[in-house]
Amino acid sequence: MIRHAFSAVLLVTFALTCSQTAAQDDAKGKKEDDLAYVRYPDAPAVTFHDASIGGQRFMYVAEAGTIQLAGEDGKATASVFYISYRRASRSLSADQRREAAASDPANFPDPAQRPITFSFNGGPGSSSVWLHMGLFGPKRINYADDFGNAGSPPYGLVDNEASLLDLSDFVFIDPVTTGFSRPEEGGSSRDFHGVEQDISSVAEFIRRYLSEHDRWASPKFIAGESYGTTRAAGLSEHLFERHGIALNGVVLISAVLNFQTIRFNIGNDLPYILYLPTYTATAHAHGALTGPHATRPLADLLRDAEAFASGEYATALMKGDALSAAEQSAIAQRMSALTGLSATFIQRSNLRISQGRFCKELLRSQGKTVGRLDSRYTGADRDDAGEGYEFDPSMSAIQGNYTGAFNHYIRHDLGFESDLTYEILTGRVQPWDYGRSGNNQYVNVAERMRSAMQQLPSLKIFVAAGYYDLATPYFAADYTIDHLMLRPELRSNIETKYYDAGHMMYVRRADREKLRSDLAQWYRGALGAP
Repeated sequence: MIRHAFSAVLLVTFALTCSQTAAQDDAKGKKEDDLAYVRYPDAPAVTFHDASIGGQRFMYVAEAGTIQLAGEDGKATASVFYISYRRASRSLSADQRREAAASDPANFPDPAQRPITFSFNGGPGSSSVWLHMGLFGPKRINYADDFGNAGSPPYGLVDNEASLLDLSDFVFIDPVTTGFSRPEEGGSSRDFHGVEQDISSVAEFIRRYLSEHDRWASPKFIAGESYGTTRAAGLSEHLFERHGIALNGVVLISAVLNFQTIRFNIGNDLPYILYLPTYTATAHAHGALTGPHATRPLADLLRDAEAFASGEYATALMKGDALSAAEQSAIAQRMSALTGLSATFIQRSNLRISQGRFCKELLRSQGKTVGRLDSRYTGADRDDAGEGYEFDPSMSAIQGNYTGAFNHYIRHDLGFESDLTYEILTGRVQPWDYGRSGNNQYVNVAERMRSAMQQLPSLKIFVAAGYYDLATPYFAADYTIDHLMLRPELRSNIETKYYDAGHMMYVRRADREKLRSDLAQWYRGALGAP
C-alpha cells in the first residue's frame, strides 16, 4: 500500500515537472518569437558610399538609426528615426571605416567648415522620404520621364545629380508616428501630435543629434516642405530661444505659414483671391483658356491674374451682397477668361471657386480631373457629375514609387532592418492639436519666423514655390511673406524662386535642375561665400 502511494506521488511529481517544463518551453518559445520581431536594431546601420555631385567625386558615410527622446524625469518618451549623410574627407580603408562608424574626427572635414542640414516633410503625418528621395539625398527616384511620371513597377533609384551633399551634410528626420519613429512605452502620442509638441520634439532631436555627433560647431540649416515649412518657421524661433541654437538658413519648399491663406471656410475670402493665379496657370497648361490668353506667355498672364485677384476681384468679394448684378457679371467674365471656367458656373458659385470644385470642373467636359499637389497631372472619376474628385492624380503618381523604392533602399543599400511599417504618409497623427497656434484662430507661425529673423539678422530664408501647386499656392506664400512686417534691412534676407511644376517641383527634371542651382547659390550666400 505504501509502495503504491509512493508511486502515485512520483507520477504526480513527474507530471507536474513535465507540465512545468512544457510551460517553460512555451515561455521560452514565446520569448524567442517576441525577439524575432525587430523594432529597431541594437545600433545604427552605418554604410559607406561614393558619389559624383557638383562636378566632385567623394565618399560619404550613411547612418540610419534612432535617437531616444526623454521627459524631464529621464524616462524615454519616443524613438525618432533618422537617416544621415556625412561627407568623408578622404577615401577610407576598411580599418578607417570602422573608425568612421565611431565618428573619428580625422575621417571627416572640420565640422566648423562643414554645414549640416536637418530636413523633414509635412502632412502633418508625413515621413521625410519626399525631400530625401526626391531632392536632397544622394539617390533619387528614377522617374519614367522628364515630366515626373512614375511608370510601371517595380521602381528604382538612380544617382541624384541634384543632391546638395557636396555643399552640406544632411539629416532626414521622421517626426514621431511617421516613418519608423514611435512613442516609447509610457510615452503618449498626444505628447507629439500637435503644433507645439511637434516643434518641441523635433527641436529636442536636433539638440541631441548635435551633441551625439559633435556638430555644435557646424553651420546649421533646416529644410521643410509643406507642413514641414510650418514646423521650420516655428523651429527657427524655438531652437534659438529654448536651446540657443542659431541657424544660418531656413529652406521653405511649398510654404504654408498662415493657414488662413489656404482654408476655404465660410467668411474667409482670402483663399479665393490667393488661389486664382494658380487656377490661371493650370488652365493655361491644359489649353483651357480661349482668346488671346491662350497663347500668352505664362509669366505675363500670371502678372495679370495677380493684379486682378488682389485688385478688382478682392474688392468685389469685400462687397459681398452689396455687389451689384452688373458688377458681378463683369467680374465673372474676367474670372472666366483667366480660369477657363464658365461665367455661369462662376456666378452660381457666388464668385468663390474652391480648390476642390476647380479641380473637378476645369476639364469636366473631357471627363478629367486635375491634381491638387500638382495640377499638371490629370485623372478620371467614375462619373463626371460629382462636386469633387475621387482622388488626387498627382498623389497617385508619387505614392507607389517613393514607397517601394525607399523600403528597398533602406534595407538593401543602408542595411537597416525593422519590422515596423514605414509610415510614408499616415493619418495616425489625427487629431492634431493646434494649441495656442490655432485655438479660435488660423495657425500662423510667420510671426515666429519674423521674430527669429529680427533676433538673428544674418538668418537667410529661401522660398521655393511651384506655379501648379494647388495645395500651397505660390501667391499665398507671396502674401504671407509680404505681410511679415519685417524691417526693410531684413527684407532682402528672403529669396523666393518659382518653378513650372507643383508642390514637389523636383519631380520635373528641368525644375529639379533649376532648384539645385538656385539652392547651391543660396547656400553659398548664406555662408558668406562669393
